[in-house]
Amino acid sequence: MKFIIAILGVLLVLIILWDAFETIILPRRVTRRLRLTSLFYRSMWSICSRVVGVMHNRKRREKYLGAFGPLSLLMLLGLWATGLIVGYAILHWGLETQLSLPNETGRFATYLYISGETFFTLGYGDIVPQLPLGRALAVIESANGFGLLAIVIGYLPVLYQAFSRREVNIALLDARAGSPSSAAEMLRRHAESDHLHDLTAVLHEWERWSAELLESHLSYPVLCYFRSQHDNQSWLAALTTILDTCALVLVGIGGTSSWQAKLTFAMARHAVVDLAQVFRTKPSDPGLEKSRLLVNDLDRIREILAKHGADLRGGEDANKKLTELRAMYEPYVCALSEMLMMPLPPWIVGENAIDNWKTSAWGRIQ
Repeated sequence: MKFIIAILGVLLVLIILWDAFETIILPRRVTRRLRLTSLFYRSMWSICSRVVGVMHNRKRREKYLGAFGPLSLLMLLGLWATGLIVGYAILHWGLETQLSLPNETGRFATYLYISGETFFTLGYGDIVPQLPLGRALAVIESANGFGLLAIVIGYLPVLYQAFSRREVNIALLDARAGSPSSAAEMLRRHAESDHLHDLTAVLHEWERWSAELLESHLSYPVLCYFRSQHDNQSWLAALTTILDTCALVLVGIGGTSSWQAKLTFAMARHAVVDLAQVFRTKPSDPGLEKSRLLVNDLDRIREILAKHGADLRGGEDANKKLTELRAMYEPYVCALSEMLMMPLPPWIVGENAIDNWKTSAWGRIQ
């Protein structure tokens, strides 16, 4: 019976170490369904989203959701540390490790204390293993504790650097596409300033941004929970805006490069689909009632762009092509939006919308 308990301890330690390896060190997506980290995030996010979902104040809701990503990292580290401590305590208990205090031998609470003391390398020396096997386990556990701490210290800067690089382009989108961002506003502003030709360079930059997002967020999915500085911005909203813009350009707008739009659309759509697979969010059709773009909205976009010298191709064929392009990504962004509680951007900004750079705690620039 004790031998079986020791085996369970070994399994627990190996599960924790392998999970930490896949989460921190392995630079690729793990497709296995049963993972400790995945179970942890699914359960914690389910609880958090339900609690925060009842809040009606959007700013307050975003405040708490914004703390989930960083806080979850600390909780995950605590889960790993607790699992290793308990695993080694079970192993000592199953092997009946001889201790310097014979009267304490056999008590699980004592082994748990020794395991915690060893893992955090406290080195009190009040209770120590006496036989070689127990001492070897203490050395291995100490190495695990020190190694896990070192890896996490190196892991956090990588996460925050990826987060910072992601947010730079999102911040730049504010002056180009409004707050919240929208495809119609992005095209209108470029057309109004007679810089539609610059849209090719902008979409090229967003193609690279989408590729970086795909690589970093597949390797470290926890970044998807990290939210932007403003409650009307998010990585998902920015990515959707770029997809919307590319779709309109591919339908046909004079003075724009459909080739670059095609490349950017492919990369951005790739990122959306793969991230939806990571979270196992089934594509969902928003339906007519919740559709982001109605027939009247499309007519309004044509009017807005035509007023500023950018003609969006009309006709049944153009509308059909836009519908086909939207069907390639909207079900995925809608599913991610519902799961992550990140609102999707409108196609046309509201009349009262104002850019974030024009606002402050002391007033607004009209």
